[in-house]
Amino acid sequence: MLQQIYPSVQHDYCYELNKDFHFAAAHYIPSDDAGKCRLTHGHTYFANVTVAGGELDDSGFLVNFAIIKQLIHNRFDHTLLNEDTDSFDNGISHRFPTTEVVARVIHDLVQTHLDSLPNRPQCLQVFLRETPTSYCIYRPKRKGKGND
Repeated sequence: MLQQIYPSVQHDYCYELNKDFHFAAAHYIPSDDAGKCRLTHGHTYFANVTVAGGELDDSGFLVNFAIIKQLIHNRFDHTLLNEDTDSFDNGISHRFPTTEVVARVIHDLVQTHLDSLPNRPQCLQVFLRETPTSYCIYRPKRKGKGND
């Protein structure tokens, strides 16, 4: 993967890590407004996940890089995203496997794992590139900032 510079997230944590990875997957968007994207087609998605926290674990990690990749790559690589009905739903527009929704799902999967760790790091951002010219950034609302 080529080195990229991603938009940064302002935070007060001591540690920040970013994990780049890619996965190949097909999808279709079940909406008349999606044009050609209504048809099944594939992408090589490039993702960057930003995790931050104030404490390291017993191994000296904020979180193990390999686990972040495994959470997503093992689930989505070489799949038809629409068939993952735990993550996506062809009947509910905010759960169609659009780039925006895939980025949010990646965040949620990573954050669920992070919530199980004693040092409680936070997934601050998911950058997801679908094509060489199109990408999405998902940042969850921050708790305690009037967004609860």
